[in-house]
Amino acid sequence: MPELPEVEVSRRGIAPHLEGHVIKQVIVRDARLRWPVPETLQQLTGATITQVERRAKYLIIHTTQGYAIVHLGMSGKVRVIPTDTIVVKHDHVDLELGSGWSLRFNDPRRFGCWLFSEEHPSLEHPLLRDLGPEPLTDDFHLDYLFNASRGRSQSVKTFIMDNHVVVGVGNIYANESLFKAGINPKRAAGRISKARYAKLVPIIKQTLARAIEQGGTTLQDFTQADGQPGYFKQELMVYGRGGKLCMQCSGRLKEIRLGQRSTVYCPSCQR
Repeated sequence: MPELPEVEVSRRGIAPHLEGHVIKQVIVRDARLRWPVPETLQQLTGATITQVERRAKYLIIHTTQGYAIVHLGMSGKVRVIPTDTIVVKHDHVDLELGSGWSLRFNDPRRFGCWLFSEEHPSLEHPLLRDLGPEPLTDDFHLDYLFNASRGRSQSVKTFIMDNHVVVGVGNIYANESLFKAGINPKRAAGRISKARYAKLVPIIKQTLARAIEQGGTTLQDFTQADGQPGYFKQELMVYGRGGKLCMQCSGRLKEIRLGQRSTVYCPSCQR
């Protein structure tokens, strides 16, 4: 599933081609996504796109007539292509622009979404209004995360993956961040010292920023808006390497499941 870096890479890829352009037509070929594409999405016809924003793993397309809320789901992709590009299987939604180009959404598993909101969704929409802070902003800092962790018995990995605590620290980047910080993912969040969180917070920021710089992580489905894969996979130290040798101590990496997600860690390096 595309995580925060992949969604941010997608945003950066499409934004320059959308902002300032008029939506000539909204085409919905198959409304059967995670939630049915609402008829109100057609209200974007004739609107000018003013901004493409990311909140957590959602893309928010600002226009003069409302907002489109887009989630890539497990296999979704957005590309800006010439409007006359041949439609292929799983091309579900197009925003056709007056420039002769279109934003096209392809999603084989149909677990993504396209929704419409008249008000800015971060303030009102139930999918967004209760989310935690963005990890790459000043709102995500040591005191905030340490205080949020007090009294928490859940594992630190599921804690930092909780979107009500902080958004966008998905499975790949939680595995990698905890390894770099030397923290065992099974440890209770409330039992970890402030000094250790002081190390973890900047590592989460650095890991996500580096993944964005590398174009995200391509494991199966994800490609950038220009069709290129993400290259952060080449820098993964633990994720997907269960049973292999640790790059730091040469011990054997262990793979378990936490919160129904694959979790890989080094029993020697992570305490």
